[in-house]
Parts: sequence; C-alpha cells; structure tokens
Amino acid sequence: MTASMDQPHIQVEDDRTGLSIETLRRAMADNLFYIQGKWPEVATRNDFYMALAYTVRDRMLQRWLNSQRNYLRPEVRIVAYLSAEFLLGPHLGNNLINLGIEDEVRQAVEESGLNLQHLIAQEEEPGLGNGGLGRLAACYMDSLATLEIPAIGYGIRYEFGIFDQQIRDGWQVEVTDKWLQHGNPWEIARPEASVNVGFGGRTEGYTDSDGRYRMRWIPHQVIKGIPYDTAILGYRVNTANTLRLWTAEAVESFNFQAFNVGDYYGAVNQKVTSENISKVLYPNDEQAQGKQLRLEQQYFFVSCALQDMIRIHLTAGRTLDTFQEKFTVQLNDTHPSIGVAELMRLLVDEHNIDWVTAWEITQQTFAYTNHTLLPEALEKWPLDLFGRLLPRHLEIILEINQRFLDKIRVQYFNDPGKLSRMSLIDEQGPRYVRMANLACVGGHAINGVAALHSDLLKQTVLKDFHELWPDKIRNVTNGVTPRRWMVLSNPSLALLISDKIGTHWIRHLEELRQLENYLDDRGFQDAWRHVKQERKANLTRLIQERCGVTLNPNSLFDVQVKRLHEYKRQHLNVLHIITLYDRLRQNPNLEIAPRTFIFGGKAAPGYVMAKLIIKLINSVATVINNDPAVQDRLKVVFLPDYNVTNSQRVYPAADLSEQISTAGLEASGTGNMKFSMNGALTIGTLDGANVEIREEVGAENFFLFGLTAKEVIELKTRGYNPWDYHNQNPELQEVFNLIRSGFFSGGDPGLFEPLIANLLQSDPYLLLADYQAYIDCQATVDQAYRNPDHWTRMSILNVARIGKFSSDRSIREYCQQIWHTSPVHVELKEYVQAQAGLNVSSIKF
Repeated sequence: MTASMDQPHIQVEDDRTGLSIETLRRAMADNLFYIQGKWPEVATRNDFYMALAYTVRDRMLQRWLNSQRNYLRPEVRIVAYLSAEFLLGPHLGNNLINLGIEDEVRQAVEESGLNLQHLIAQEEEPGLGNGGLGRLAACYMDSLATLEIPAIGYGIRYEFGIFDQQIRDGWQVEVTDKWLQHGNPWEIARPEASVNVGFGGRTEGYTDSDGRYRMRWIPHQVIKGIPYDTAILGYRVNTANTLRLWTAEAVESFNFQAFNVGDYYGAVNQKVTSENISKVLYPNDEQAQGKQLRLEQQYFFVSCALQDMIRIHLTAGRTLDTFQEKFTVQLNDTHPSIGVAELMRLLVDEHNIDWVTAWEITQQTFAYTNHTLLPEALEKWPLDLFGRLLPRHLEIILEINQRFLDKIRVQYFNDPGKLSRMSLIDEQGPRYVRMANLACVGGHAINGVAALHSDLLKQTVLKDFHELWPDKIRNVTNGVTPRRWMVLSNPSLALLISDKIGTHWIRHLEELRQLENYLDDRGFQDAWRHVKQERKANLTRLIQERCGVTLNPNSLFDVQVKRLHEYKRQHLNVLHIITLYDRLRQNPNLEIAPRTFIFGGKAAPGYVMAKLIIKLINSVATVINNDPAVQDRLKVVFLPDYNVTNSQRVYPAADLSEQISTAGLEASGTGNMKFSMNGALTIGTLDGANVEIREEVGAENFFLFGLTAKEVIELKTRGYNPWDYHNQNPELQEVFNLIRSGFFSGGDPGLFEPLIANLLQSDPYLLLADYQAYIDCQATVDQAYRNPDHWTRMSILNVARIGKFSSDRSIREYCQQIWHTSPVHVELKEYVQAQAGLNVSSIKF
C-alpha cells in the first residue's frame, strides 16, 4: 500500500495540532516518518493506521493533561473505578466522534490516498474483558468523561486478552489474543509512577518508637507494578479521564549471581514468574477456587491502584484522614474487594493511622456493585491459600470479622445462623474467605444493576445484610453509551434521527422521545426501513466473508449474541430452530417469514457443556443450510470470535433480540439495551433489565414469554420434573428424537447425549418448562414481521423510548446516590500557552 503523503520537510502551521486538512496531512506524514520510521512507499496499512492514531492522540493530549491537572486540585473528588476487566473496543473511530473531527480526518486521509474505514478496521481490539462486565466498565468510563466527572479507571494491562475464537468442525478452538503485537498507540507508559506489591512471606509484631505494638508484613516476593495510561475522552467536552492499567515486572529482572554460577534459567526466573501476573486474562466463568493466579492478579492491581491514589492525594497537599473526601472507589463486582483489607493495611501499617479512624476512612471510601444472583459466582478463597499468599491481609480480615460479628451478636444474639451466613469466613467444611461479604461490610453502599436484580439481592444472597442495613442496598440499572452503540456503530440511523430532532439526543438520550412525533410519517418509516436494510446488507457481507454462508437480507434477522452459558439458554433457541425446521420438513407449504438465526459468543475454555452447545448450533446450521428444501426460508449462522468490533455490525442489523435467560438469573444484561437502541424488538423473559425495557418501550412492543422469577422458585420448590413436559409435548419429543438419532451429528447418536441427558434428568435452567411458551411467542413474532408497517412502528418506538438505558443516566445516579460528586469543567489551555507560563524552578521532581 502506498499513499500520497507529502514528505516531512514541508513547512507546517504554527499550531501543530490544528484541524485544517493540510495540518492533519502534515501530522500524519510526520508521524509516519518520525515515529513509524517509514516512507509512504514501503509503509504497511498498519503503519498508516499508527500514523493516524498518533495524529488523533496528539489532538487529545491538551484535554487529557488539563484534566489530569484537575485531579490535583484539593476540592476535586475523583471517582476511582476498580475493575478486573475493561472491554473497550477499538479507540480510533470512537475518539474521532468524541472529538468531533471525523469529517476533517476523513478528508485528510482520502486526500492522502487512503481509506479511513480501512484504517479504522486495522486497529487491534484490546480484549481486556470476558463480556458484559468489561463492556459495562468501558461504557461507564465514556459517560464519566462525557459528564465531566473526574475519574480514573484502574485495571490490568493483560498482555494476552480474552482468547480469539475459531470454529473448527463446529467446535470452539481457543487461539492466543496478541493484541499488543503491533504496538498500542493510545497508551503512554508511566514507569516513574511504578509501585511495589508484595506476596507471601510472614508477619511480625514490633513496638514502634511511640511504644505502640504494631505489625509489619515481610513479603517473600516483591513485584513492580508499572502503569500504562490511556485517555478516555468525553463526547464534545474538554474532559479526558485516565484509564490506568498495570503491568507486572520483576523488581530486579536479572540475577547476576545465578548467571555467574551457570544457572541461566534462575538468572531470569524472577522476571518470568513476576510477569505471569499480568500475562493473561482469566475466563470469568471458570471456577475461581484454587486459581492462585487470579487472586494474585486481583490483589496486584488493587494494591497498585490504592498506592497510586494515596500518592495523588498526598501530592494534592492533603493528609490521609481526608482520603475519603478525595476519592470514592467503586468495586466492579467482587474481584477488587480485597481493596478493603489493602486500604486498611496501607493506612494502619504503612501510614500509622489508628484502626478506628482507618476503618471509618475505608468504609466511607468504598462502594460495591454486585453483578450476580448465583451464590456459586460469589468469589471465595480457601483460607490456607489466602493466608499463604496474603498473610497480613488475612490477619486484617479476621480482625474486621471479629469486630463485625461482636456487633452482630448483640443485635442477633439468638440467631447463630445469621452470624454464620454473614461472617467473612465460611466455616462450613473447608474454610473460605468470602469476598462479597468483605465488600458488603467494608463499604458504605451496595448496588444491584437492575430493579429486579436489586430486589432479588435483598430477598436472597444479601438478605441478611439488607436486614442489618436497610438503606445500604440501592439500585442503579445498567446503561450503555449511545456514542459507540449508536453514533459509531450505526451512523445512518444516527443521521436519520439527527435530521429530525437535532443532535442534542447524543448526550441526552431521553430526547429520543421526540421520534414518536414521526411514527405515522410514511417517509420517515421508509427511511427507517432503508437504514435497517443497509445495516443487514453490511452484516450479510461480513458473514459471507467470515462464514461462507449467503444470507437473505430480507429475512428476519433473529440474533442471540452473548457469552455461552446454560442459564442464558442458547440451546432453547436451538430447540425452536429444530422445531421450525421439522415443521417445514413435515409441511413444505407452511407459511412462515423467512428467518436467519445468528449466534455469537465465547464459551470458557473449561466449560464443557457450553462448548457442546456451540457444536450443536454449528451442527444444526450445517444440516439446515445445506437442505435445498428450506434454503430460502431458514439459515443458521454462528459468527466466530464475537467481540466489540463484530458487535458494532451485529446490533444495528438485528430485527429480533433474543434475551431468553431463566428469569431471576441474569443480573441485568446490556446487550438487550444495545439491540433496542438500534431498533431491534426483544423476545425475552422477565429477567434482569428486560423488565424495565418492557416497561419503557411498552408491553405491546415486547415479545414476552416464560415463567417469572417467582414462578421459577415456586416450581423448583414444588419439585420440577422435566420428563413431565417432555412426555406431554409430541413436538418437543420429535425434536429430542432428531438430536438423539444422530440426524445433526453425522449419524453419531452419542455426540449430544450429555446435553439431552442434562435436560431430561435435571434441566436446572427450566428449558422444557418454558419451551412451549417460547414456541408460541415465536409464532407471534412471525406474524408481526409479516406486517412491515406494524413492525417498523414497534421498531421506532423501541428506539424512541430507550433513553433510560444510557450509561449517562446510570452515572448520574451513581454520582447522586453513591459517590456524591459533581462535574468539574476543564478549561482547554493550549500547549503553547502552557509553555509560555512554564517555570521549571516551581516544579517538584
């Protein structure tokens, strides 16, 4: 690839970060030459992408550095968002939109002989998360910056992110994600802000110079944490917050003593073992018990973050007794909850603050977001592992627990069961440290992520804590950013909306309500359908390229894309597909709307049943897609390696959003929101945020089926027998017979037997109980889709009424209810102005 970039000796404008076409072209040429070290004639597409990325980053730096200055102002309170995952997606396209320079950059790129979309597509996605948790964190960082809330996101700079997924013979195959192999132009290393983190060793008591008995931790191993910073820019504002990700290095990378005696492996062993901590992201639904590396990862980034916060606080000229006034720390799930013990250690052991004061600071600093109703998903660590790895923290947790339980005994002296359930230590059998309990006790607020989820938290897994602190558990329903999930991923829809109601909706999503004024506008309806068809054609091309399957873009695109898990019930969707296919086999003249079923999502490498579901989907697809009798009426596709990049093409193309988890098990969901924002209709249970989506868009614009959360509990309490549902439903029996016969497995009747046996013997997620209701509801979907005007009207209403589910609304609620923080306007001080006032003698190095 070559381009017509001018060479770097041409005179440039005074403003090197200007936005004229010539200045942008000049900057790209300079970055290609001086940073990439390439002439245009020999540069690769990645070189051109890197040159453009650095050009865009340069135009973010004024905002970023001025925002960082704000952090040090004594009166500014900072939100520290601690998350083991940040699934950001590619940066370039999003930053162009938030800066508002997309048109200028496109023209500059095109005049340089390049294609902007090709360069955007070149970017490696940082796969630093498994799914919804990491995507939520990314949305929240976008909204924090857009709302001008000073914030720092803290996490881990995994060298290898979530695995790349390939499909071979229908099976998932995991491939290493080398997202850093070509460099990352968006990050800046800050080795001067590195910190040391200890592991293992022992503790010892001593008497300090004031005669007080104290404890010190003597770690066996010390690892250096080095921060890498990425700017997270707000939409059309001057605020650019920081995502600070930590990588692990050995304090001393090379052991000359070992090398000199011929122990070549020993000479670098410390470097290798230290760097393992930030080497790879763990799949989030692997069982955590016994996974020492995961605990090491969690403690590593949390310790780095808290040490960094203390440094910032002291640099701002304040004392640690006001730490909770400077920082409010949000724990995104239980992964960072070790922070409660670590902050206590830092305050008591390292900064000589008395226990009572330190505990008040700690409780006022932390808040905890719970993301699960599954008791087995609440992290807990074997006591011996925990004590071996973090001996001082175990002592602190035991002390916290003792003081906490002493108070509980007074209030519930005749209820030993409550003490047992609320204890930070699980004493039932092998002893464990309960991380969710630590987060509940060590913070001032707990929140669920959807109204139903928060209510169920109070009734089930956190019932005891709710009874103790009735006002502590709140609800903040999740949201997603419309900048990435509408403006960037669906520009045609964003333009259509803006032509009607202006662009103010991009920051105030509730203004989409104005679209209801155009419900009966024939021209608007036609334009709406045209946008959807354009997006479906776009996805059709991607699927043809990736999967070799030709789709009919006029068919109903029925989409289920999310992490593969039994409770999300992708296999219920498959049962419907087989039912529909069998009906067409029995009656070729059956009238149905042509339908394309699209799946995407990764299964944890060790999750056997989830991987078998992927194989079933692909096996069913192979049979149906090659059956000429149904070729124009049914298609099934599994889109491999589902990630943020791919999802930006899937959500805008969907007609139907599958949100079919067992009621009471999905905390919230965010994909359901992204689908609705892009005009897809939802078929779903009353689970997670589905409940609120249905309330907002209207019951008549939502396809509801299945048991409620209450009915699920009642059925299981009475005694659920899946055979009853199987025996009473001939069509369901035929579906099972087809699978068991080997019809979809090349004649192998045993391939899917584990899946069938699990459904017939226990069916823990009640697929068979919901099967007929789901089939009937899908028939309603079919009828609705065959009335284009009616479907379009429902689609418009889904977008018009989705405003509540902006992450901006979520962040405003966090600010008001939990963080008690306010926007801080950032003045855009130009670089040349800042230089004019530079006084080196006033800087403290």
